Amino acid sequence: MSDIEVPVLIIGGGGAGLTASMLLSDLGIEHLLVSALPGTSTLPKAHVVNQRSMEIYRKLGVAGDIYEAGTPPEAMARTAWYAGLNGDDPVYGREIASQEVWGAGYTDPDYIAASPCRMTNLPQLRLEPVLLKHAKRKNQDAIRFNHELLSFTQDDAGVSSTVLNKDTGETYTVRSQYLYGADGGRKVGAEAGIELLGQRNILYTVSVHFTADLSKYLKDPSVLINWMWPAHTGNMTLLVPMGPDNWGPGSQEWVFHENYAFDDNRVADDEILIANMKKALGLPDLEPTVHKISRWTFEALVAERFQEDRVFLLGDAAHRHGPTGGLGLNTAIQDAYNLCWKTAAVLRGQASPALLETYQAERQPVAATNVRRSTENAMNHLAIGEALGVSPANSTEDNLASLRRVWSEDAADDDFRAVLSATIAAQSMEFREHNIEAGFRYDSAAIVLDPRCAWIRDRGHTAAGAILVRPDKFIAFRADKAGDSPDEELRQAFLSIAGRS
Repeated sequence: MSDIEVPVLIIGGGGAGLTASMLLSDLGIEHLLVSALPGTSTLPKAHVVNQRSMEIYRKLGVAGDIYEAGTPPEAMARTAWYAGLNGDDPVYGREIASQEVWGAGYTDPDYIAASPCRMTNLPQLRLEPVLLKHAKRKNQDAIRFNHELLSFTQDDAGVSSTVLNKDTGETYTVRSQYLYGADGGRKVGAEAGIELLGQRNILYTVSVHFTADLSKYLKDPSVLINWMWPAHTGNMTLLVPMGPDNWGPGSQEWVFHENYAFDDNRVADDEILIANMKKALGLPDLEPTVHKISRWTFEALVAERFQEDRVFLLGDAAHRHGPTGGLGLNTAIQDAYNLCWKTAAVLRGQASPALLETYQAERQPVAATNVRRSTENAMNHLAIGEALGVSPANSTEDNLASLRRVWSEDAADDDFRAVLSATIAAQSMEFREHNIEAGFRYDSAAIVLDPRCAWIRDRGHTAAGAILVRPDKFIAFRADKAGDSPDEELRQAFLSIAGRS
């Protein structure tokens, strides 16, 4: 294949890479996206898309298709905890507690006031084809799957990358001014000498994506995530509907999650994992159609740097979260939204390369906060099990005895129920986390602070004041009232944001 010269090379065709491709296309920036994988993800993970991300997708013209394919709002209004799914004792299947989640199906006034876009739920294996369709609509020739980055080198003028066409075995060179590493940390970060720092191997989880009819056992159509504490295993398990046509109890497809010890040799055997799933569900005669079994570790990692000269990391290449809270994909989408407009401004000569240095200053602290919150969310779920008194170390009868205390009328169990209720209520940190999802702020050279300006509510200011909004919808400058030289003041604000002051 012939060599290519392009302003931006994107490595990776997942949520971060495809979003970046669409943003650059809309900004009129020529680019090329290559992915070593043959196509989009086959994994049913990263399914929650929050309001801030849906605003970005609305701007890109993608939101309608995502909403159409995603979970109806009324089917993602609550989450619930159960005493297992099915079993011989009457306690099995009973609801321990439930909680509103993510705006209660867009009925929570706070969520309605926060955005005209509601949250939705669409697993990655169905979201990414939607993103790919629109990325190709915007720039058909810019997307190449089954093309693998082999290596790259940087110099003062750009980046030279060697790419393998895995279909033909040919290699070619891509010369770009900038390279985006959105490859999930597979290649670019390590090649750039950037290390991911934090906690590894927090939990080891097996996920089974399968088709089966579970409508006999699940009854609440408003529940999105079902948290199970079966007495006979003592181990927390999850059931999440995957649609695609029906949701809630009538969902055709499901994902089952269960944690294992890191040294448990059973995880290597698919048949054992399927048998364990049926045992945990209390459905030994279930005949599921299994689509995929995935094994993964819960990690809490943030890259030590998000930029190395002309190379930038975004998405999982820059930060790795556990799934609790649904923050990984959403953080990745907002990485792209932050980086792309800055890249376009520099390539057009509207800003100096100093503007690109604010990408790390702005996104790294947000990513670190989100990684920490994902981990806190997961740890509180384990705390719920401790408050329940359910454990794999206990006998089935001991676990059943603890579970019965939830509905006991004995006053001696009042303290038990109070602690359990408070622990479950604390899980609102995961399911009502607006301050995490959209309340973050940036502190960088691309934000000009005005010491005269008081807190602005409803984006208001005096008639002589001004607010300057960046392309990513963050307020870059605000003045409650005009100074002695308002034109010069505004000009200096533009120059400062553009890195030209």
